Formats: sequence, C-alpha cells, structure tokens
Amino acid sequence: MNLERWPYLCRSFHIERTSKTPMTILDYLLVCLAAVAAGLINALAGGGTLITFPMLMAVGIPAIAANITNTVALLPGYLGGTFAQAKDMSGQKKRLVYFLPAGAVGGLIGGYLLLQTGEKLFRDLVPYLILLATALLALQEPLRRWLTRHSQEGQSKSSSEAWAILPVGLAAVYGGYFGAGLSVIILAVLGLVLDDSLTRLNAIKQVISFSANLTAALFFVFSGQVIWPVALVMMVGALAGGALGGRLASRVKPTTLRWMVVAIGLIVGVIYLLR
Repeated sequence: MNLERWPYLCRSFHIERTSKTPMTILDYLLVCLAAVAAGLINALAGGGTLITFPMLMAVGIPAIAANITNTVALLPGYLGGTFAQAKDMSGQKKRLVYFLPAGAVGGLIGGYLLLQTGEKLFRDLVPYLILLATALLALQEPLRRWLTRHSQEGQSKSSSEAWAILPVGLAAVYGGYFGAGLSVIILAVLGLVLDDSLTRLNAIKQVISFSANLTAALFFVFSGQVIWPVALVMMVGALAGGALGGRLASRVKPTTLRWMVVAIGLIVGVIYLLR
C-alpha cells in the first residue's frame, strides 16, 4: 500500500524523510508555522519545543535529526532571553564561574549521548520525553509560586554554592539530550540551592540554559544531521513569533497558553506512545 496516497496527516506519521522523499512546500510551511507558534509560546509561557519537535517528526524527519535540527533552530531564542534579563545578572558573576561551565559541559555531554543513541531507541524514548516535558511545563507555575514563597521566607542555604554544580550539570545533560522543559528543571535546582529572588534566579537560569544549548548546538553542527534549510526556516519563524509574543504580552494570559501547550503535549505524547 502506498501511504503517499493517504491524507497528509496519516502520511506524516508513518513516512520517514529520506533523500528520496524531499521536503515539499507544504512541509516547509507547516514547520515555519510551528516555529512561529513556538517563538510566541516561548515569549509568553514556555514550552515551544512541544510544538516544533512533533511537527518535525510529523513531516517525516527522523527523530534524532528532528531533535538536533530543533536544538540548533531555537538557539537564538535562548540568546534573546539571556540578553533580555542581562540587567538582573548584576552581582551574580561569581555564580557564573560555577554554573556557566556546568551548563556548557552538561550540554556537550547530552549532545554526545544523543548521537550515541540509536534511531530506534530514541524513537522509542520520544513519547516518554514528550510526556516528561509536558509534566514539567504543567508544574512550572506551581514551582514559581513555591520559589516566590520560599525566597520570602528567607530560608538559609549552604554558605557555598559550588556544590550545586553537579545538579545543574545533570540538568544541562538533559538539556543537551532533549531540551524541552530544561528551564523548569534548572529553575527548580536553583531555587533549592540559592537564596535569592525569583527574578535573579530566572536570569541565571537563562544563562545556564543558553550555555547548555549553545554547546550542544555547536556539537550538532558537525554531526551532519542538521537539516539546514529547515533550521533556517525555523529560525526566521521563531524570531517572528517571539516578536509577536512581545506585542501580545499584555493581551494573552500566559497561564491559558501554557495549559493549551500542556494539552497538546499530552495528546502528542499519548499518540506516539500508542502508535
């Protein structure tokens, strides 16, 4: 049976993209729209990878190549978030000495582990990774409330923050391997080990997330698995979506958008789990 004659959605879930099945204009359009949505979602609530990664797989890109291309394409968004909160990094240079290398090395290790994972194994892991990221996104707002209350109570932390290098590094390994929900994990770790305001914790989180994704992306550039035409289209779409998200920040409730993404992630994860 020739699945190419089936409806597009059916075909996209069953045919893996190869050199003999080139991307169509419709494929690029769908990927671009997903990137725009991801840029907007990341600007307002987070969780954009739960839109772009499944879409890349849906148009037939193999799981590992889709993950790698997604990481490279969405890197500018992490850079933008880092610059946006640069002023909140004041007085945190000592923390950068600890956590920036931890994030960079962790991201590199995660990227290496991804390339050592076979396509079949990673495809089998995909539904669980998506559901994990969905759960992390669902917990984001309760986590923020807990961190705010935690900092107001003035709970004492260890006098040395260096011991937090290990948990931060482990979170970065996850970020280099898959990435969705990385910010939530890092923010949770920082909230447990640092005594500071949520705004400043969020700023250092942005730097760590960017360093993890940067080293992973640089490693992936030489892997030969980045689909550059798709990545470039996604970069443009994500930047446009981010700009749109900035304009809509006062009109769209982040909580509503976040739960929409959680619902999408749950549906997609279950579909892949049952497929």
